[in-house]
Amino acid sequence: LVLYFINKCFSHFLLSLTENKILVAQRPLLIVANKTATLVCNYTYNGTGKEFRASLHKGTDSAVEVCFVSWNTTKISSNSNKEFNCQGIHDKDKVIFKLRNMSADQTDIYFCKIEAMYPPPYVYNEKSNGTVIHVKGKMENLHSQIQEPQSAIPLWIMVAVIGVLAFYSMLITAVFINYWQKSKKNIYHQTDYMNMTPRHPPYQKNKGYPSYAPTRDYTAYRS
Repeated sequence: LVLYFINKCFSHFLLSLTENKILVAQRPLLIVANKTATLVCNYTYNGTGKEFRASLHKGTDSAVEVCFVSWNTTKISSNSNKEFNCQGIHDKDKVIFKLRNMSADQTDIYFCKIEAMYPPPYVYNEKSNGTVIHVKGKMENLHSQIQEPQSAIPLWIMVAVIGVLAFYSMLITAVFINYWQKSKKNIYHQTDYMNMTPRHPPYQKNKGYPSYAPTRDYTAYRS
């Protein structure tokens, strides 16, 4: 009976630990170009807690608490670090942290921490992978604005232009080849006709040559 009671209590204790577990999910990267970041911390909790606290921490060691928000069934309160303009908002199963007027030197990794404060047992989430908030500086924003017009041309327009140019190149080549072949035929037909009628020397008139063959004059070939 005593062993049964101990096992029963131990099972109930393990079940309570499982029910009170808090899981947090964050996006891995957040790029900030207008000095304003909105970081969403989604969480799941199956316990019976009634009072909670959610905080945002900066750095790999979570040494800096940026801001926090706490709530229960009747009250919500929020506070921010003096070095940050941060506000925490609780919305059902997520906490939204809004950071304004951020500077490039605030680029870092940020972690969400969710705590079940009351009633006992006190529970908080294991450390998540965090979110890298990259705040662009003035030079980065200027460079991206310069690059935008170059990348604004859709890919299909570039493909269409290349296709039209290739078609016209093939058409011009075909016209040129056709013109060249016709020119070659005209040159061949316009060449002088060569008289192939056989001729014989004067002293061989009676040696079997036809009477119609004119006498070839060899004096024109003498030097």
